[in-house]
Amino acid sequence: MRKRVRSSRLEGRIRAPASKSHMLRLAAAALLAGPSESRILNPSDCDDARAGLDVIQALGADVVSGAGEIVVRGGLSPRGRRLDCGESGLCLRLFSAVAALRPEELVLTGRGSLLKRPAGMIERALSDLGAVCRTRRGFPPVAVRGPVRGGRIAVDGSVSSQLLTGLLMALPLAAADSELTVNGLRSRPYVDLTLGVLAGLGIRVGNDGYERFMVPGGQRYRPGTYAVEGDWSAAASLFVAAAVAGRLEVGGLDVRSRQADKRILEVLEEAGAAVRVSPGSVTVERKGLRAFVFDAGDCPDLAPPLAALACHCPGTSRILGIERLKHKESDRAAVLAKELGRLGARIRLDGGVLEITGGTLGGGAAVARGDHRIAMALAAAAVGAAGPVAIEGAEAVAKSYPLFFEDLAAAGGRIDE
Repeated sequence: MRKRVRSSRLEGRIRAPASKSHMLRLAAAALLAGPSESRILNPSDCDDARAGLDVIQALGADVVSGAGEIVVRGGLSPRGRRLDCGESGLCLRLFSAVAALRPEELVLTGRGSLLKRPAGMIERALSDLGAVCRTRRGFPPVAVRGPVRGGRIAVDGSVSSQLLTGLLMALPLAAADSELTVNGLRSRPYVDLTLGVLAGLGIRVGNDGYERFMVPGGQRYRPGTYAVEGDWSAAASLFVAAAVAGRLEVGGLDVRSRQADKRILEVLEEAGAAVRVSPGSVTVERKGLRAFVFDAGDCPDLAPPLAALACHCPGTSRILGIERLKHKESDRAAVLAKELGRLGARIRLDGGVLEITGGTLGGGAAVARGDHRIAMALAAAAVGAAGPVAIEGAEAVAKSYPLFFEDLAAAGGRIDE
């Protein structure tokens, strides 16, 4: 799908979509709280969330969708051997650990970019915990047969914190206690999101400075009714579009959230945008923009929208921590440099730093490369460009925010196909 985005003047209010990260954690918890029923309010309808619901159903849950809620009757009793994670890295890493609670072999697979994302850390960790685990030379599919027994292991957190999330959610149901020593942990706020979900469901986890986690075995998940938070990651592209081309109020966001990407607000303020926080919403308005410096190591999903912002900020902005971008849906740093460069941006990759010298962004054509964050970043950059920008592969936004282009158009974005 192609979307053509023209220079726009944005004005309006948009409700943030539900967070797929929070949704997948709650779906896993509802599965593990079986056989009781749990309710998930404000569910996400994106592709990754749908993949997660498909996986918990394959693992034994009954899922009924209603108006603004999903009812899950949990129970870990697999109905089949194959678990399709779509293109969701979190789904693969989280549910590999959950699947390892079962004694039969289960195979987690997916499609597209997921089959190129590292899975060797899953194989090592689950094998050390007593499961039998195999990958395809360090990549999906992941075949696992448990049950994990618990114990002491080391976990590599330098590439992703998603496996740690899976272990923290699965190991409370193991027979023995577990102790996880985590090396090189990045994305700590995502771990905080997991710990917050666990605490709300009655699960106890000890945390020694994010370097050691103690998980008592033999625990039980508490069923209940839980609401999915608004998605700060998706909202980031809306905020950047507003900072570049007008004023937007985005509702449905909790400023107390543990989501990593709420840090977008501090970067916008540093870059000169006007930011106003109200109960339940945040308003961002264009002012005099300026260059900024930001370390995206703990929130790598902010790098694409911030690269779009930097294209419109006079001076040279620097985004650090971009080594975390290589193993996403695309090699995001390289893709950002190439695709924004095709629109006239001056971008340089220097080791772990993305340097962008802002100025007038022209029009042209760019390709999302199957990456939802790239598609949204290109649109956020395009609303302030001098000429129209044709975005090829715009359908990639369905992975996290299916209505992104419709919402942007409703707020004044000049978008056609």
